[in-house]
Order: sequence, then structure tokens, then C-alpha cells
Amino acid sequence: MLVWIYWFVSLTIVTYASAYIVKNFRENGFAALTAFYTIYLGASQILASRVIEFDLGFYQFYAPAAVFIYPFIAQAIDMINEVYGRKNAHLAIIIAFITQVLLVVFIAMVNTLKPAPFFKFEEAWQNLFGLSMRITVASWISFLICSNLDAYVFDKLKKKFLQKELSFKHDPSLNPYIWLRSSVSDFVDLTLDSIIFITLAFYGVMPVTPLIIGQIVSKNIIGFIDNPWFVWYKRTLRRKS
Repeated sequence: MLVWIYWFVSLTIVTYASAYIVKNFRENGFAALTAFYTIYLGASQILASRVIEFDLGFYQFYAPAAVFIYPFIAQAIDMINEVYGRKNAHLAIIIAFITQVLLVVFIAMVNTLKPAPFFKFEEAWQNLFGLSMRITVASWISFLICSNLDAYVFDKLKKKFLQKELSFKHDPSLNPYIWLRSSVSDFVDLTLDSIIFITLAFYGVMPVTPLIIGQIVSKNIIGFIDNPWFVWYKRTLRRKS
């Protein structure tokens, strides 16, 4: 239960801060959203090292703890795409990717250094940050493919249903076309990412099917739950000051 409180509070804070900055300081919004996006991505790389259990009562499965963060990443790129367009969404993806390459380089750099004789946590450090090149490359490939596809699908759906969205006269929170592009683009991103990453990283090493299923189910459940925050973001931007 506590994890959902952390999740709810953090997503609410970032969504509100993003909407406030974009609405009141539009010229700074892209930088702010890209910063949040990059932080999410960096956090997911670290949290992915811990595998957790999901117990639905009738079914148990396992997935990296980062599944709580992955939907945030998909939502962040949607927030950029919504206001600043697909071109800038792709730019944010490239910026975030470069930061992840630098993160790996910096960790590898530090790992070449000899630890101090009194540092008692070297084994734990190496277990946590001893990077597997196969897993790292798999993560990079899946990220670049799926994030850019997310941006593409979101943009296409927005343009396809733009007139219908604008003609919707009721509360924006109920606008099905806003929900549609957020939900579908995130589903494509999160599902394909699970398949590509797990297959490239673990095929031939461990059974990949249970891991793929676990990631798809957990990511998309959490991804669907966080859709109201995107709708709230959209509604806040439309609201008159």
C-alpha cells in the first residue's frame, strides 16, 4: 500500500509542476519536461536491478521494480508531444538517450578505479552497478524504438481525431479522444518495450515468456492507472487563468 502512496504523490507533484510551468512559462516548459523525462529514465535504469513480486490474489508474477516508473516515462513524452509537437518529442528522446549513455560511461569509469581498503560495500556496488553490456544494449535498443514509436502513434492519433476532440463540448476529463491517444500510444510503447528488451537481454539465459508476460501486465496496468494524470495535465492547460 505504501508504494502506491509514493507513486500517487510523486506523479501528482510532477504533473502539477509540469502543467504550471508549461502554462505560465511556455518557453521553459520543454526544458522542464525533458528534465523530468530524463530523471524518470535514469531512475528506471537503477530500479530495474531489483526484481519484485506482484500478487494479484489469483496470479503471481515477477517484474523489475522499474515497472512503476516506466509508465511515467511514457506519460512524460506524451506531455511533451501534446504541447511541443512530435519533432520536439523525438528531440527529448535523443537528449534522454545521451544522458543514459553518459550514465553508463560514468559508472564504467568509476568501476575502473580501485576501491579504498576500508570501503566495505564494494561487492554490493559491483552487484548493483557491474553493468552487463548485453542488458545495457538491449535497454538502449528497446528505448529508442519504443519511445520514438510512442511519439509517432500519439501524434498520428492526435491529428486524426483533432476535429472531433475540439468539437467535444463536455468536460475535457471525459473527452474520449484525449484518453485514446494517451492510452493507445502508451500501450504500444510499454508492450513492445517488454518484448524487445526481455528477448534481447535474456533469450537463451532464462525463460523469457514469463518475464515478458509479467512486464506487459504490470506495465500496462500501471500505465492505464496513470492516464488520468495526463488528462488532468491537458485539462489544466486548457483552463483559463
